Amino acid sequence: MNVCGYTYSHEGRRITVNCLGCIYGASIEDFEECMARTIDKIIEVKEVESIVLSQTRDFEYDYEQTQILAQIADLIVQLLRNDKILSPIRMALPENKADIAARFAFVQNIVINKLRRDPIGAYVEIVREVRRIQSVAKSASAIRAKDYEHYLSAALLPIKQGLESTKMVKFAMPYLAGYHVGDRTIYREIFHPLIRPNFMFTRYMMVPPMNAQEVDRYSVEDSEVQIFKVPGKVQYHYHLLPPEFTLTEEQYVVLDIARQYMAAHKPTKEEFIDPGRIRDIFANIGRDMLVEISESVGTPLDQKGLKFLSKILTRYTAGYGILEVILADPATQDAYINSPVGASPIFLFHEKYEECITNIVPTRDDAEAWATRFRIESGRPLDESSPVLDTDISLPGGRARVAAITKSVSPTGLAFAFRRHRDRPWTFPLLISKGMMNPLAAGLMSFVIDGARTIVYAGTRSAGKTSVLGATMVEIMKRFRIITIEDTLELPVKSLKDLGFNIESLKSRSVITHVENEMPTDEVIRTSLRLGDSSLIIGEIRSLEAKALYEAMRIGALSNVVAGTIHGESPYGVFDRVVNDLKVPPTSFKATDIIVIANRLKSADGLHTFRRIMEITEVQKEWSKDPQKEKAFVPLMVYNSKKDMLEPTETLLNGESFVINEIAGRVKEWRDNWEAVWDNIQLRSKVKETLVDYSRKTGNPDIIEARFVAEANDMFHIISENVKEEYGKFDSERIFALWNERIKSMIKQKKVE
Repeated sequence: MNVCGYTYSHEGRRITVNCLGCIYGASIEDFEECMARTIDKIIEVKEVESIVLSQTRDFEYDYEQTQILAQIADLIVQLLRNDKILSPIRMALPENKADIAARFAFVQNIVINKLRRDPIGAYVEIVREVRRIQSVAKSASAIRAKDYEHYLSAALLPIKQGLESTKMVKFAMPYLAGYHVGDRTIYREIFHPLIRPNFMFTRYMMVPPMNAQEVDRYSVEDSEVQIFKVPGKVQYHYHLLPPEFTLTEEQYVVLDIARQYMAAHKPTKEEFIDPGRIRDIFANIGRDMLVEISESVGTPLDQKGLKFLSKILTRYTAGYGILEVILADPATQDAYINSPVGASPIFLFHEKYEECITNIVPTRDDAEAWATRFRIESGRPLDESSPVLDTDISLPGGRARVAAITKSVSPTGLAFAFRRHRDRPWTFPLLISKGMMNPLAAGLMSFVIDGARTIVYAGTRSAGKTSVLGATMVEIMKRFRIITIEDTLELPVKSLKDLGFNIESLKSRSVITHVENEMPTDEVIRTSLRLGDSSLIIGEIRSLEAKALYEAMRIGALSNVVAGTIHGESPYGVFDRVVNDLKVPPTSFKATDIIVIANRLKSADGLHTFRRIMEITEVQKEWSKDPQKEKAFVPLMVYNSKKDMLEPTETLLNGESFVINEIAGRVKEWRDNWEAVWDNIQLRSKVKETLVDYSRKTGNPDIIEARFVAEANDMFHIISENVKEEYGKFDSERIFALWNERIKSMIKQKKVE
């Protein structure tokens, strides 16, 4: 809806005016332009019983106040259409044409302009004009006196008498002594709108696009999401209805009072360091306050209502407002807010419907509030001297990476990009269920991870690199310590800690913001080497820290798995980026064992995308300058687009993989026994596939979530050890049978999330 546009409810006979962004304000009593435009709308609609001016809050004028304005609107219509008050014959007698123009201009200004903007001022001016004409007529000639009398009776007195019959002028009579035209103090005594809070500055397009066809509808907690297909548009329309729009008037009143009280709380720095703590504080305070306020206003809340309102109150005080509602949708992958904020709605990337335009239009106030929170919680600047901010936020419905820009990078001010992460870690079985990898690829990667190799996950932006890296962490046995290094916290460290993983998170300086009190990534990597023998996970290899990482890998400082992500579309692209852009010596690149390429593929029509692992390639060591020319990049699995799956290469099938044989050479049972190695890879593949099958058959998605997968992995290693000790070898059939029985027992006992 455009600024000053309105909707009319026939049932409630209510006009709702959109005043967000209106330069004239949203108050009939304070702004003459607002009064004029509102009266114009009453004239258009005719039957009106209430008026709502919607801005940061809804200002509702009830029936009595609306009728005061309706009387003015009716008077204007009466004077112009019925009385034809602007007819020249009402201005003067036929023989006195000289005064018609001046009198017409005065009356026209009163009726067309003043009556709409300032009816009381119009009344005062008309009274003054009546007195002036009466005074002049007393000393005029008989002919002129007759003309003045005509002007009074035909033009001025009908306006004066019409105004005196209105409730507005009757109410204003006692206040007219000493009144100055233009003073709106009297209007503030007449109009007292009910203030109904929006609890947010965010605007909503409540009505779906015209001719749109609903293709999907689902609920996200207390919110409702509708997906519309709009004819002629390649984007879907994501229509969100948050629970705030289902509140009763009484609930609005209670929430508004509570929010005003809670706005007085000034969070300390310590509270911002732990956002979860500040949420708990606000939730507890808000719950008690809602109980007290609801009882004081005579609308006590039951437990369900209290929980409902408390959740909303916390979201718009200690939380991120509408952002939390959007990012709570598991189907939301990315959300974009373009500059200038308020000029366009939020765009998002949906898991199923991909690029969507939403019905949510944030305002500049939203943007400023979010930017302030990001600065405080991250400890990083965001201003014209440091116009880029990378950080992360944790919300009740998930986690998200935030990229914020402002002037001077963005000429039109603040803009944001949000990358939503799953609230629970990705797993290999989950990736199999999504089609990103197949069971054999999962089994191969599980073997490589247990073999303590160095793995680089590469791909374009949004290819799923970080998701696969997070799934890799789940595959690391809990007996090994994990150290993560990130400049923006994206990896599921907290979730894995809750699952019992031995994990330590290190945060490094952003390569973009250069905050002085943060340690550069290369120094953090060297620090991690002093923290004991650990698996090292690098969120993203971005800059010169690559030198320190490869130096550590070359000297053998890392005896467990090392994994990280980097931008690159092919193994040679990774080599080119590491060596030429990040200045790592070519021979140091030999420390890389496996390169996994992920990508986002497009359908033939260009309207759909899907994520796939394109290839799993090993880096052999017998080369000197260019691994591409010297054929050191050896694919182990390659994506077949026709079959939409990864297929093993002859190198892998024939047991010619250098990396796999290196792993096997360190295990007595596998050394020089390719059949046993391949058997173990296939066993791991079967384990992953079985979990996916059980999840589909039982309809229980928790079977392929991190908690259950981690327990299944532990069980796999324990059973493998037991079988080896009892039978002297890794008997894959026996291992799988025992593991399978144990898994079925766990599923029956419902030991899942």
